[in-house]
Amino acid sequence: MPTRILPAGADPDAVRSLVTLLSQLPDAEPQPPVGDSTQLVDTLARLAAESVDELPEVVVVHERIGPVPALELIREVALRFPAVGVILVTTDASPGLFSAAMDSGARGLVALPLSYEELASRVQAVAQWSTGVRRHLGHAASDVLGGVGGTVVTVSGAKGGTGATLAAIQLALAAQASGRPTALVDLDLQTGDIASYLDIQFRRSVADLAAITDISPRVLADAVFRHDTGLALLLAPAEGERGEEVSDRVARQIISALRSRYEVVVVDCGAQLSGAGAAAVEMADTALLVTTPDVIAVRAAKRTVRMWDRLQIRKAEETTVVVNRHSRTAEIQPALVQRITGTALARTAVPAHFKELQAVVDAGRVHELDSRSTVKQALWALAGELGLVKTATEGAHRGGGRGTVGFRRRKE
Repeated sequence: MPTRILPAGADPDAVRSLVTLLSQLPDAEPQPPVGDSTQLVDTLARLAAESVDELPEVVVVHERIGPVPALELIREVALRFPAVGVILVTTDASPGLFSAAMDSGARGLVALPLSYEELASRVQAVAQWSTGVRRHLGHAASDVLGGVGGTVVTVSGAKGGTGATLAAIQLALAAQASGRPTALVDLDLQTGDIASYLDIQFRRSVADLAAITDISPRVLADAVFRHDTGLALLLAPAEGERGEEVSDRVARQIISALRSRYEVVVVDCGAQLSGAGAAAVEMADTALLVTTPDVIAVRAAKRTVRMWDRLQIRKAEETTVVVNRHSRTAEIQPALVQRITGTALARTAVPAHFKELQAVVDAGRVHELDSRSTVKQALWALAGELGLVKTATEGAHRGGGRGTVGFRRRKE
């Protein structure tokens, strides 16, 4: 059986040279190359969603791939697709880099300039390892190799005060209440309010994971606060200045670790774009942008969407706007917001009924919001629209049947 090899790199000349050599290897079947980290992960997720058997045995990552650095990308691929062998192609073949690559989950390293013999030997060894792992797992392979992991949803505010935090909390509560193990992360690093909304005292925060290079399940469990509702909370630091410790690299590592342990991961990114928040939005299966139906907020939503596009974080059509405090009598209706921003639009709009919220918000117990509340009903309906709520007919295996929402990045 031929070995399927997926090359990945941003330098067209380097990738062309790599594909040429791969084509000369015996029993090799190079796949069309991918040009960046997002495209690589999306391609693997799409193949895994179709069938485990569609995944390539070997992925070859060039050191100059972007925007995610090569070692961080390898770590994410290893976590999400654990029986896909990854080879790093690099000009630095030092023991230090070799050790770092192995720690990240690579199965091999090939030095530049490329040598046919070295590449052939490494590809053959990694392909044998991948095939052996899949054979050993047998019928359990679909769960382990599917690699899709948990669904990640980010919730960002077009501007402060649009209700992003409340939306994030209620989406997470809806997922957890339906039987999906759910984590709620506060990446509004300087002004995060999730702890206040849920009236909890905590010691550990997301900043405590910043200095850890390998987040094991035990380390993650120590940092997570278990709420009475069953939610796993990873909170923003109480000292806002510590938010600077949480870089984009740290955020990627944390989200990858959470995604591998929870069916749903909801991330509150706040209204200010940080490196960590940008990384979360880029990695998300669904990125929500919450706005209110007023001129200032809608303009802010448009600016945010354009900024994400300029920074190559997220395309407008891959972003979903949620209209909060909606009223049928308002001059600005959801369809107009969609036309102005150029985004997808959530079918569910959240009504403007703050009086329903005031008591639980003031008490810091929004998880006790009455089920008769129209705001809660709308947000839980939104969770169903996004496929976060487990249905009665859904398969029991993890990752199955998450709905068919058209604006989800990785499930298409």
